[in-house]
Amino acid sequence: MSHPKPLFVPARTPVDWADPARQSAFQHWLAPLVQEYRLNPDSLRPASADASFRRYLRLDTQDGHSLIVMDAPPDKENNASYVHVQALMAEAGLAVPGILNWDQANGFLLLSDLGDKTVIQALDASRPQDAEAWYRSALEVLLDWQTASRPGVLPAYDQALLQRELQLFPDWYIARHRQARLDDTQQATLTKAFEQIVAHNLAAPSVFVHRDFMMRNLMQPLAPGAPLGVLDFQDAVYGPVTYDIACLLRDAFISWEEDFVIDITVRYWEKARKSGLLGARSQSGWGEDFGEFYRGVEWMGLQRHLKVAGIFARITLRDGKPKYLADAPRFIHYIRSTCSRYRELQPLLRLIDQIEQIQPEFGYAYGRV
Repeated sequence: MSHPKPLFVPARTPVDWADPARQSAFQHWLAPLVQEYRLNPDSLRPASADASFRRYLRLDTQDGHSLIVMDAPPDKENNASYVHVQALMAEAGLAVPGILNWDQANGFLLLSDLGDKTVIQALDASRPQDAEAWYRSALEVLLDWQTASRPGVLPAYDQALLQRELQLFPDWYIARHRQARLDDTQQATLTKAFEQIVAHNLAAPSVFVHRDFMMRNLMQPLAPGAPLGVLDFQDAVYGPVTYDIACLLRDAFISWEEDFVIDITVRYWEKARKSGLLGARSQSGWGEDFGEFYRGVEWMGLQRHLKVAGIFARITLRDGKPKYLADAPRFIHYIRSTCSRYRELQPLLRLIDQIEQIQPEFGYAYGRV
């Protein structure tokens, strides 16, 4: 999983090449493109960083525009997947970077530039009324992507992948970050919870899944009335319809009150069922019962939050990028909030509290079933 990019790096920052051989390969690739695209090589600068081994550089053109270079070593990044998903999204009418040139052997791509303003830069968690229009626009993009879905063209988000992602939580967050060792009872609790989470999520109808559909991966339009731009889509799969809406509203970097989350989810649900995404392909009744659909979104979000907590721990401990783990408390809050709602997840909640050394609040609680 690749994560959303932090704020764009100032233009004056020089480009650092840790590997001289890679810098030489880049210069050799770029040289013949300078004339074709009227590039100004001296303007090369960082555009954004990434949680993966991928980075982005910006180049000015002689006619006053700019282009983006993706620097993605092919031994570490699946560039073929990026190119494949870009074509699917473009075919669905989404605003994605155009691919102008691809050095497949060395992992350099020349892309059109969607600008430097992510949607999250326009959001204020204390002012949901100002955010509503942005989220409505995001829903339109998501529905365009999902209604273009068809099986057999993207990897399946199946039981094996869901389970593998969940395992990141005990492997990296519990064992490596918290340095905790689960006893047999705790391990049994975690195993049972994971089985329940996977079963719930596999019950959802399948669509194209972006897999990081959040406001840091959506770009403000370059022109009034244009759709939001979409980035960081290379990990797309074919899986639960609940995933991307859960990702959008239970964001890694900004949180909303539940009233706002429910309001936007209802708007999505109404459009999704009219589009047939929740009807004929689902035996769950989600198209008739918003409560059941919202339950599905919460259980899907739980899977994602456990996974991302593990990934953020891995990025910190393995890759030396501690800023991501700084957002782990947001995910623990999401996890505990969801677990507190459902009786079958109470054992998992107690386990999380033990790991986090949180004293439970005792009182009357009526969880959802």
